[in-house]
Amino acid sequence: MEDISQAIRDLCPASRIAISFAAGPDGLSPNGCSARMLLEKADQAPAIDWIGLNCLCGPSHMLRLLQDLPDYSKPMLVMPNAGYPFVTSRRTIYSGTPDYFARTMQAMQEEGARILGGCCGTTPDHIAALKAVLDADCALQKTDSAAKSPEDSRGSVQRRRHPDRLDLNLRNGRKSILVELDPPTNDHIVPFLEDTVRLKQAGIDMLTIADNPIGRPRADSSLLACKIHRETELDVLPHMTCRDRNLNAIKALLLGLSMEDVHQVLLVTGDPLPRESRDEVKAVFSFNSRTLASYVQTLEDEGLCQPFHKLAALDLNARNFDVQLGIAKEKEADGIEGFLTQPIFSRRAIENLQTARAQLHGTIYAGLMPIVSHRNALF
Repeated sequence: MEDISQAIRDLCPASRIAISFAAGPDGLSPNGCSARMLLEKADQAPAIDWIGLNCLCGPSHMLRLLQDLPDYSKPMLVMPNAGYPFVTSRRTIYSGTPDYFARTMQAMQEEGARILGGCCGTTPDHIAALKAVLDADCALQKTDSAAKSPEDSRGSVQRRRHPDRLDLNLRNGRKSILVELDPPTNDHIVPFLEDTVRLKQAGIDMLTIADNPIGRPRADSSLLACKIHRETELDVLPHMTCRDRNLNAIKALLLGLSMEDVHQVLLVTGDPLPRESRDEVKAVFSFNSRTLASYVQTLEDEGLCQPFHKLAALDLNARNFDVQLGIAKEKEADGIEGFLTQPIFSRRAIENLQTARAQLHGTIYAGLMPIVSHRNALF
């Protein structure tokens, strides 16, 4: 590597030399070398101008690799694949959409990447989407690594949150559409995946996944969210309840979500167990959603996980809404950034929504439940 780059420089002193390495999600090249080690060697070679990564990884996994690297003296380039390939009708198709590609590349720029492009599966649409995002958000570009303070460098406890669709829509003044699905009660995942794909094609911004609603066991919302995000690249918002988990279990779950690049959570206390289950199952409520929000913030401040986009529930239909509003303000003080409301069916709920919007700082996503039958309407 050093000999070849130096020979090129000797033949053409005006040349600029970039070298990039292909590494998988585990950070290893096909022959088993560490990307970190290869980049460190390239960074020390005087004839090389730019260093970086390309191929083998989709955008989210390359972002993870980039975040785990130290700062280098040379500018970093990144060229991930456009997702991961699958074969249909004898054609190889990459799963990553231009929108997802652009958003994740934007996060890489915020982590210090200076040359951004694409490898396998990248199309002109991907590059056009990337350019549009970077042009619209150029003010957020990081300064050159040589000018960064120690507190801002990668590897410190100060870590930046990934921008998700909700963040980008807020920046651009657009509304967001979130759809909630209950996990299946068995391991038959295909119908759930089919519904998810249809919702993605319909243009939703985020899928929210309930955590054992009304206290009845279903597939784990966090594990299901990781699978959905990994296979469809749709932004997901798993609900996380305080019921049946202590702080150790919550910490383990949050670390796992962060490893899987799921950085959005809806923190709720959780429904009580149904009466018929209470003789066999004992509910555990060691803390409430406000304590949980504060705990998540502590993990972030200590640098143990990527910052989460923390949302909570807001009941606009409560008989004493002033109490709910006071609790919501306490949640914001503990780090909650926005609220999803219960479905709105009354004028009073709309008035409560207006009151909440006037007094709370976070974004409020108003709940809607389509009425599908007369029986459903009576319920």
